[in-house]
Amino acid sequence: MRNELPRLGHQVTVCPDGDVAAAALERNSYDCVLVDLDMPGLNGIEVVARAKELSPDVEAVIMTGKSSLDTAIAALRHGAFDYLTKPCSLVVLEALLERIAKKRELTNKYLAMKRRAERLEGSTRLVGDSLQMRKVRKLIEKVAPTNSTVLILGETGTGKELVARSVHEQSLRADMPFVPVNAGALPETLIESELFGHRKGAFTGADEHRVGLFEVANGGTIFLDEIGELPLSLQAKLLRVLESGEIRRVGENEPFTIDVRVVCATNRRLDEMVDDDTFREDLMYRINTFEIEVPPLRNRLDDVPQLAEYLLTKLRKGVRPGDDLMTAEVVEALGKYDWPGNVRELANVVEHATILCDQGPIELEHLPSRFASPRPRSRKKSLTPMSLRDLEMQAIEEALQRHDGNKPKVAEELGISLKTLYNRLNQTNTLKESA
Repeated sequence: MRNELPRLGHQVTVCPDGDVAAAALERNSYDCVLVDLDMPGLNGIEVVARAKELSPDVEAVIMTGKSSLDTAIAALRHGAFDYLTKPCSLVVLEALLERIAKKRELTNKYLAMKRRAERLEGSTRLVGDSLQMRKVRKLIEKVAPTNSTVLILGETGTGKELVARSVHEQSLRADMPFVPVNAGALPETLIESELFGHRKGAFTGADEHRVGLFEVANGGTIFLDEIGELPLSLQAKLLRVLESGEIRRVGENEPFTIDVRVVCATNRRLDEMVDDDTFREDLMYRINTFEIEVPPLRNRLDDVPQLAEYLLTKLRKGVRPGDDLMTAEVVEALGKYDWPGNVRELANVVEHATILCDQGPIELEHLPSRFASPRPRSRKKSLTPMSLRDLEMQAIEEALQRHDGNKPKVAEELGISLKTLYNRLNQTNTLKESA
């Protein structure tokens, strides 16, 4: 087993007795524990119990030369996956390990599906026939079948996660988990544990073994949204994962290999962050193998009526093709608006109107008050190009005005965490003071 299992693709730790095995379980987690029933020190049943206590998702196989039904029942009662009588052939053992690997794969799929259900995810359809959206779909079609790392750029609310899901669903990994992670929403003290997992007792509050999101995504795709919010200390660890394909759980010594495609997204200028020493240059180049930029909604206003109708059909039951969903005045008003909150703001406007008008076509009176004037909030065009950071701060300032400075409501409308909003405001204040 020491010689043959690595040849079959397994990473193997060999222990001479039960006490050494228990010590190894204290240091690292394992997918499978293969133990003899009778050993010096702790016996096989005791080792299995200890393994289950430390990592409830570990699978255990008991081996013994005593072919006894009572022994087999006792092993299964203590949580063993299966029971083998010595001598066992390598073929039988390999088949058993394949069953365990398949079970863990299904478990990870279940965890990923549960996470998606909790997020109440919607359709991954990219709506819009504008030139910009056709270009985005073409880029997705090109990069999806590869294993390349993808960086998705765009303002808040433009639909970067939908683009990431489309990349996954058109890839060869489509049947495996897609795990979205908002790096800006995770507490800095827990983000490493969330991404890479931890073992019980690794730190204060680590009361149980936890599988990290990279491990949940094994075989599939992990989507790291707001990658610019990742702390520098975690950036170095992410770079190591991308380069080596290995992760190490918090509190463990030994790394293990995973197969995960990484898709990142940001609404920030990473090159400016590199200049400010808040983002690693080597990581920026590593995640930017292939770049997709999602256009803001104001640059594809021709798509607004189609998007609005699509969102309405999702909210209203029983809508049939050809139904009048909006009056011409509403279509005109939506087409004149510049949408600082992008598609997310459009979705909020449509939901607002649907609440006020649950039947019949949407009329002007059903739209939010900012659409009351003939030309709602048509912003003057800047005579000089604006940076992504300037556009971002303009959207934040306008949202602050709309909500009378209520920052939680602003963060909710713009689809960012409150922490991210405060970071943006602090950065702006710092720039003003330095100027």
